[in-house]
Amino acid sequence: MFTLLLPVLAIIIGFVLLIWSADKFVLGASNTARSFSISPLIVGVVIVGLGTSAPEMLVSAMAAADGNTGLSIGNAIGSNITNIGLMLGITAMLYPLQIHSKLLKREMPVLLAIITLSYFILWDRELSFANGLLLLTLMFLMLAFTIWEAKNQPDDALSQEILEELPEQVSKGEAIKWLLIGIFILIASSRILVWGAVEIAEYFQVSDLIIGLTIVAIGTSLPELAATITAARKKEYDLALGNIIGSNIFNILGVMALPGLIRPGTFDSVVLTRDYPVMLGLTIALLIFSIAWRKGTTGVLARVEGGLLLAAYIGYMFWLYTGLIETVV
Repeated sequence: MFTLLLPVLAIIIGFVLLIWSADKFVLGASNTARSFSISPLIVGVVIVGLGTSAPEMLVSAMAAADGNTGLSIGNAIGSNITNIGLMLGITAMLYPLQIHSKLLKREMPVLLAIITLSYFILWDRELSFANGLLLLTLMFLMLAFTIWEAKNQPDDALSQEILEELPEQVSKGEAIKWLLIGIFILIASSRILVWGAVEIAEYFQVSDLIIGLTIVAIGTSLPELAATITAARKKEYDLALGNIIGSNIFNILGVMALPGLIRPGTFDSVVLTRDYPVMLGLTIALLIFSIAWRKGTTGVLARVEGGLLLAAYIGYMFWLYTGLIETVV
């Protein structure tokens, strides 16, 4: 078991540095953008939104560069499943979420459409360069649409909460310093984390896909958990849910695109028959739970709904575990 000590330490250290550097990257990038007179709302939507997905994107890029495409894909899909089932489930059980934002209610069907479209793009079990480029193009189009939508509805509940949660203002020199430090440590910690994850996968003779769906997905989703619980505790419910929706959109269009752009190739068909349907099912459940069926125009994601999402996530983990045991036996 001593041979596992270094990989386990690499994963722990990698996660800690990844989360810390992502926070510093957002601080530096948002303040650098402000110094060029970029709209605070655009800073909040784009930079802060991308910042919470930076760990997934860097880990996916590093894994793909090393030829571990399964880990990249597992990280993207597993993070989405973790975000809704585990992170949002826990948050809703602690702080029932009341959803007022019209923007948010429109983004959830968009997320569902993106997941469905990406499923058909990947139907042939090949993540080609063209597929990766298409997904990345869709991400930039989605960003442009989100910015346009937020600017046209500045009084929307989500837009206001985004503005209230912008990182503290620092000087231009300080901003550039944290931007560079954040990027450097993001890259270094991603490399450390991928090495540790691959070593553990090889030791237990499990696929890098499983490691990506579980350990790596949970670790890279920790920034979303922190941001979501913090927003919910401040009663910024739309922002709490918006963090999850935005991150999941980035994961499908940005994180999933990277393996295709860096190292095109095929992937395990179980992604389409097991993991994608779970991600799709959780997204549909979130959409149904968030619609205001009972209370006028306000949707409620209460403790019961949070408990159901968490139970679904635990069931999925059990499914992966039993499948893994059957494979080993």
